[in-house]
Amino acid sequence: MTVEASPLRKLDPPESAGLRLTFLVLWGIDAVAATLFFLVPYATELNPVTVFFYELIGLPGVAFAAICYAAIVVVIGHVLSDPMDVRFVSIVVILYVGFVANNLLLLLYRQPLPELLGIWG
Repeated sequence: MTVEASPLRKLDPPESAGLRLTFLVLWGIDAVAATLFFLVPYATELNPVTVFFYELIGLPGVAFAAICYAAIVVVIGHVLSDPMDVRFVSIVVILYVGFVANNLLLLLYRQPLPELLGIWG
């Protein structure tokens, strides 16, 4: 008789606590900015999933969508083996840097990052 190991025992978070903390901070800023997009008249949330949940249950829907995104990243980071988990979370952090920069500039200056840099618009 053999006993199979639980799939939960195979989960291992990326080793870099700093990287995980960076993701958490950027995710939090992005979640707040996404919420503000629904409160200011000059900015629009482009993510259709976030918009769907907002239309379904209001501002709590924005928070729910953000929590879902974070949960997906955390689960994938736990399932991947080292060093792929660190690479994956690093890529997500790099993406969030762009998202957060764009969102904050849009909220502050009413223009997205590409327009401010003269790349697009």
